[in-house]
Amino acid sequence: MAKKIFRFFAIIIVLTGCGISKDIYQKTVEESEARKANLEQAQKEIDQLKQENRQLKAKIDELSKQIEELVAEKEAASQIKQRLDVQAEEINGLKKEKEELVSKAEYLNREVERLKLKAGELSAEKEKELAGVKNAYENLMKEMKEEIDKGDIKITQAVDRLSVNMVEKILFDSGKAEVKPEGLKILNRVGTILKGITDKQIRIEGHTDNVKIGAKIREKYPTNWELSTARATNVVRYLQDKVGIAPNLLSSAGYSEYKPIASNETAEGRAQNRRMEIVLLPLDLSSVVEELKKK
Repeated sequence: MAKKIFRFFAIIIVLTGCGISKDIYQKTVEESEARKANLEQAQKEIDQLKQENRQLKAKIDELSKQIEELVAEKEAASQIKQRLDVQAEEINGLKKEKEELVSKAEYLNREVERLKLKAGELSAEKEKELAGVKNAYENLMKEMKEEIDKGDIKITQAVDRLSVNMVEKILFDSGKAEVKPEGLKILNRVGTILKGITDKQIRIEGHTDNVKIGAKIREKYPTNWELSTARATNVVRYLQDKVGIAPNLLSSAGYSEYKPIASNETAEGRAQNRRMEIVLLPLDLSSVVEELKKK
């Protein structure tokens, strides 16, 4: 800018030297001053525009920052909304689960009440059942007193289990499976008492000692298995056919020599092992299985 002014005055001096009039000079100076003023004004406006531009840029930067913050807040809000949606679903799921649990709890409460009633009924039935077994035991003890005193019959009761143990000699001849006439009378007396019990299984068990089957009867009864089983079966048939005990309550089993109650080393022990047992068991099959495991 200074160079331009210098050139301008140099031109004026040259022109003045060339005889330019004072008016022209004056006019030229005025125009120069005016242009200078205009330039200064323009410069001020430029500087002001630059200042305004900087301010605008600062505002733009500030707005950009605010926009970024708003975008970040929007994204955060979106994430929060997503989490809220997920939580809302979880809450709905928990409400549904709660309703199901409440419903299940109500069902279980009803079941508890039902089972309490059932337990009361079963307890009453069990008491009645035990009373029946106890009554049969007492009747058998009275009816079979003579045989019990002789040691031919032994009657035991353990809670709801009743057992009538009869030695071989009062029912069978040695090596035979047919019940003797005297034995039939005893079976009839025992069976008549047991006939009144309809809530128990009546299992007839045949047992022998460990003496091997003699040559004379080996063809019919090869081992003690066949002999013990035949004896138990014949007793069952008599109790069904002659005494009238329901066949669905009866069962028979032959245990041969393998369930001894005494030592087979003595004659007295072998005599005890040769026996017939009438056992009263619960009708429930699972209880019977457990009972068999005890044997």
